[in-house]
Amino acid sequence: MTDSPSDHPVLALLGTGAMGFPMARRLCQAGFAVHVWNRTASKANGLTEYGAIVHPTAAEAAARAHILISMLENGQVVREVLFNQGVADAMRPGALWIDMASIAPTEAREHAQQLAVLGLRALDAPVSGGTVGAEQGTLSIMAGGSAADFAEAQIVFAPLGRSTHVGPAGSGQLAKVANQMIVGTTIGAVAEALILCAKGGADMGKVREALMGGFADSRILTLHGERMVQRDFAKRARMDVQLKDMRNAMSTAAELDCTLPIASLVEQLYGEAIAHGLAELDHSGLFVELAHRNGVE
Repeated sequence: MTDSPSDHPVLALLGTGAMGFPMARRLCQAGFAVHVWNRTASKANGLTEYGAIVHPTAAEAAARAHILISMLENGQVVREVLFNQGVADAMRPGALWIDMASIAPTEAREHAQQLAVLGLRALDAPVSGGTVGAEQGTLSIMAGGSAADFAEAQIVFAPLGRSTHVGPAGSGQLAKVANQMIVGTTIGAVAEALILCAKGGADMGKVREALMGGFADSRILTLHGERMVQRDFAKRARMDVQLKDMRNAMSTAAELDCTLPIASLVEQLYGEAIAHGLAELDHSGLFVELAHRNGVE
């Protein structure tokens, strides 16, 4: 596949890991020509059966696209791929770069500014919804950048989930920081509440069931609370990624002279959980750290 239908721009997707792979698959199934690259090539090769073209370098994938999507690990990797591995130089004049990974807001703004100097456009559009959302096309996409670029990106966002334009460059990453602050803090609150009930002799599963539908209900209580009750901490979202996002929150707060005592404590707890050997658990595995502290099995 080399050309998309006339109303479909040619795409490149860089980073076909746990999130990028199902996103690329959905874009292929939606009729786009998709060029992909991943540092570990074997993680991209499975996309060929859906019509994607795998390239040995990121720059080669980028050179063929009108719109590029980044699902790379962090801001440092994004900068390396963009500016040191030749992606920015290889992009077509006026091409649109959409960074859908989670990086620091300042990094997103800096990348957008550098790309603008080269005559290129940028959106920071991180996502929430995890691998399930990526597979089902139900991601929440929070985008920063110009309204015109956001409007152009709708054709790409539609197969992936629900998108919202939240402000200028960097605003999408600010929204993702907010999302992860709420997720991490709520995981901690649900874990502590269920541990308290268990210590007092109540049935954790029944307590969770009783709370659902009331003011304490949330997707965290529903999904992550069930994982805690079942002791199912198979990795869906990584503990170290949650810690990275909490640290992004704290660095952003420092830049904005904003005090976040609750987020600071949650960041510390995730750091200690990872230091205690829990890095391979799902981020709901913060329950394990808190349970150990309370003598709960």
